[in-house]
Amino acid sequence: MIQGHLRTATIIIAICILIIFGLSVPRARDVPTHAPLNSFVTEIPSAVSIRDTYKKGVHSITGSLEAPNACSSATVVATSTDAEINLSIAVESDPGICLQVPTKVTFSTQIDAPPALPISVTVNGSPATTSSL
Repeated sequence: MIQGHLRTATIIIAICILIIFGLSVPRARDVPTHAPLNSFVTEIPSAVSIRDTYKKGVHSITGSLEAPNACSSATVVATSTDAEINLSIAVESDPGICLQVPTKVTFSTQIDAPPALPISVTVNGSPATTSSL
């Protein structure tokens, strides 16, 4: 008789544990959905520091900008007209896991052009403000 009561109590306790577990486990519809890691919009820098050194018909242009994270890199393409030198800077980020702290990224290029030409800069196609180093 005691064994029968013990078995009934065990079954009742097991059913209670299963019901409590079933109510406490989050459902798939209850879990918030997050954007994938590589879909975050990163702000593109608009301020660029540059230094132009002219020697024997060649402009050596070096500079830096603040990139959105430590995995960013900058590539620069320089073109010139009779009126100015155009720097087109492309800032790219590695889509993997990366420390999301603004980081200084440097670049350099050389171009044959007349002396004392003004320099215009674009970053990822958008005009950027420049300051001299």
